[in-house]
Amino acid sequence: ALTGRETDRLEEEKKRGITIELGFTYFDLPDGSRAGIIDVPGHEKFVHNMVAGVSGMDMVLLVIAADEGIMPQTREHLDILEQLGVENYILVLNKCDLVEPAWKEMIKKEILEELAGSRAFGAPFVEVSAVTGLGIQELIGVIQKTALSLPERDKDTIFRLPVDRVFSVSGFGTVVTGTVLSGELKKEEQLELFPKGNTCRVRSIQVHGKDCSGCCAGQRAAINLSNVKREEIH
Repeated sequence: ALTGRETDRLEEEKKRGITIELGFTYFDLPDGSRAGIIDVPGHEKFVHNMVAGVSGMDMVLLVIAADEGIMPQTREHLDILEQLGVENYILVLNKCDLVEPAWKEMIKKEILEELAGSRAFGAPFVEVSAVTGLGIQELIGVIQKTALSLPERDKDTIFRLPVDRVFSVSGFGTVVTGTVLSGELKKEEQLELFPKGNTCRVRSIQVHGKDCSGCCAGQRAAINLSNVKREEIH
């Protein structure tokens, strides 16, 4: 509803209606800046994937279904985000088209009670329906306002990218993806892989699916590496 794109790629995800692998997309905010989106799984069996995706996030949309309220995995996610020190939240109450106003108010009260004492308490609260489009424009406005208050990432320091996916592409070799935490990177530069300490060369870089000469802090990037096998990266 936000981007016009489906982030679930796997057949099993579409069949079961849940996110399993990390999903990635983006959309442009009203001021022209680009917001990268990482769709993380909610199910407890896929917490490992969720943790891989949240490193480097500037803000979190905590999505709660109006017909169900806070689920055990919502609490689990909140605990992880607290540990990671994520500061900026937007509370998104989805499926508001499915419930009566009195039920919705009861669920909102329950959510606020549950969030007391967490960093998410006091965050903007937006009521939406991804099916009807209710509240989506308001949500975009809140994302824009939050984005304007974010501190700039440090580009004048060492390049760091926690790897959240690694795969091989025929004819290209090893590709890693992640959110750039700090610094800048250009094609042909050398990178060091931690914790092993071996080095590799940057063959090419993509940002949001487009070939680029470089990437910098805050961007989602896919980096094609030479001199390293897919099995060597975790």
